[in-house]
Amino acid sequence: MSRFIDRLKRVSQGAAQPMGFRMVSSAARPRLLLVAHLVQPGIANIADYVAGADAGLISIARAGSGVKALKELGRSLADIVWGGWLGDTSREEIKRIVAAGGDFVVLPVASSSLAVLEADDLGKILAVEASLDEGLLKAVDRLPVDAVLVVTEPEEEPPLTWRRLMSLQRLADILAKPLLVSIPSEVTADELQVLWETGVDGLVVEVEAGQPAARLGELRQMIDRLPPPSRGRRGHKEALIPRITGEAELATEEEDEA
Repeated sequence: MSRFIDRLKRVSQGAAQPMGFRMVSSAARPRLLLVAHLVQPGIANIADYVAGADAGLISIARAGSGVKALKELGRSLADIVWGGWLGDTSREEIKRIVAAGGDFVVLPVASSSLAVLEADDLGKILAVEASLDEGLLKAVDRLPVDAVLVVTEPEEEPPLTWRRLMSLQRLADILAKPLLVSIPSEVTADELQVLWETGVDGLVVEVEAGQPAARLGELRQMIDRLPPPSRGRRGHKEALIPRITGEAELATEEEDEA
């Protein structure tokens, strides 16, 4: 299985509460995962830019660009796992990604290639827009993908608004799969906290040469200092309430009269 997907599922499920009165320490709880999305794979001193990330992500276009960069990054920065954001890739391209050491892929919903389904050990993350209707979201939960990434729509500015939080909460309530979201690198600790409370399990942050090299490391420190969510991870589970039919009530009344 994909190493990144395995960690993401642990975050989504949360830490199990032990029997008795002993509490799980906040340090032992799974934390939000941080993914560095490289806008330009050829950034100088890339190790400084991705320090603190749990995984790296680079774009891989149709013609094979990005696979070589994926292999080089996986060799030089082996302490984190690497994945590719795919275009409309072929079966041969998927094989090259696996051979290059790719751990997971992000799939656009408009892709016409399903060749990635043949790669059993490759994690599969479907990129969707928050505005997707409820019926399609329920269908996503039944697809052979491991997680969902919510991408920012072009007209959304700024990315973290009350409306966007409402959309993310809606997705977290509907989906059982782990949930990632694209966020700006300028996010604050309060915004990170509310995203975690909403049900987000991982954050995808764009990394480019123009931003401070240590920004991801600062985000990692902010995440590590966050208190765990104060409520359940997801809100889509409902309690089952026993139902008493009219026939059962009538039978009870007749027994009482007898």
